[in-house]
Amino acid sequence: METETLAMAQEIDFSLIALFARATVTVKVVMIMLIVMSFWSWATIVQKHIMYRLARREAEVFDRAFWSGEPLDELFEKIGPTPDGSSEKIFAAGMLEWRRSHRQDGALIAGAQARIDRAMNVAISRESERLNNGLSFLATTGATAPFIGLFGTVWGIKHAFEQIAISQNTNLAVVAPGIAEALLATGIGLVAAIPAVVFYNKLNADSERILGGYESFADEFATILSRQLDA
Repeated sequence: METETLAMAQEIDFSLIALFARATVTVKVVMIMLIVMSFWSWATIVQKHIMYRLARREAEVFDRAFWSGEPLDELFEKIGPTPDGSSEKIFAAGMLEWRRSHRQDGALIAGAQARIDRAMNVAISRESERLNNGLSFLATTGATAPFIGLFGTVWGIKHAFEQIAISQNTNLAVVAPGIAEALLATGIGLVAAIPAVVFYNKLNADSERILGGYESFADEFATILSRQLDA
C-alpha cells in the first residue's frame, strides 16, 4: 500500500507552474494579486533607489556651489527661479521671497523673515511628498501580503479537504497536491512581503536623512538672510 502511494505521489507534478495550474480560481486570483504586488514593490524599490541617489548627488553639488563664496544673487541668477534640483528649489523659494520682500525704494517689508521661512518650508514639504510617494504601497504590501497569502492557503486547504471527502481517500497522493497548492499562496505572500518591509524601512530612513539635509540647509540659509536683515 505504501509503495503504491509513493508511486502515485511521484507521478504528480509539484512544479510551481503545475501547482498554480491545479489551484482553484480563488487561490489563483490570490496568487496573481500577490505576484503583481511583488513586481510593483520591486519597481518602486528600484525607482526610489535611483531617485534618492540622484537627490544626494544633486545636494552635494549644490552645497559646494552654495558654500563656494559666490554671491547668493549671482548663484540665484545661474539656477533661475524654477530649477530642477530639490536643494535648488528650496534655495530659489527663499531667494524669491527675499526679493519680493523689498519695496521699490529698497526697504524691506515687515515680516520678511517669517515669509522666507514659510516659503522654504513649503518647498521642503513638496519635496517630502515627492520623495515619500510610493513608500506607503511598500508598507501596505509588507503588512497585508502575508494575510492575503494566508487567505489563499486557507481556501486551498478547504478545497483539499472537500476533495478528500468526495474521494473518501486520505492517502498521500490525494492529500499532498491540495496542501502543496494551498501553501504556495502563503509562500508567494511572504516573498512579496519580506522585501517590501525591509526596503520600506531602508528607503524611509534614506528619505528622512535627505529631508534632514534639506531642513538643515534651509536653517543655515535663513540664518544668513537673517544677518542681512539685521544689518
